[in-house]
Amino acid sequence: MIQLKSMLNCIDNSGAAVVECVKVLKMKRAAKVGDRIVVVVQKQRALGSELSGSAAAAQKVRRGDISHAVVVRTKKKYGRPDGSYVRFDDNACVLINKAGDPMGTRLNGAVAQELRGKQWSKILSLAPAHV
Repeated sequence: MIQLKSMLNCIDNSGAAVVECVKVLKMKRAAKVGDRIVVVVQKQRALGSELSGSAAAAQKVRRGDISHAVVVRTKKKYGRPDGSYVRFDDNACVLINKAGDPMGTRLNGAVAQELRGKQWSKILSLAPAHV
């Protein structure tokens, strides 16, 4: 249940660490897993001091940038058709470009299986685990 001003962890390597939801796209209700939202980057991922200038250029977003994202985990539990309920420890998203492709090349942490039914197979292929 992601709505206006909700804070989410960004689990890809695009350069963002924490983002804030400013709009839920194509609906008038709260966003669930697999929904597309508009976010603002609130906190950048810290770079190590030993990294060179090429690593700094690899960060695709900076603090204050507006981007689209897909919700991949929610703290609110939701039911599945088999009768089980799934709940994650945090709210998390993956930044995407306007075409719908993920900005990052790697994901950290599990994502929900419901992304398969909403045609986010590229995110599922990058994820290390599906729950």
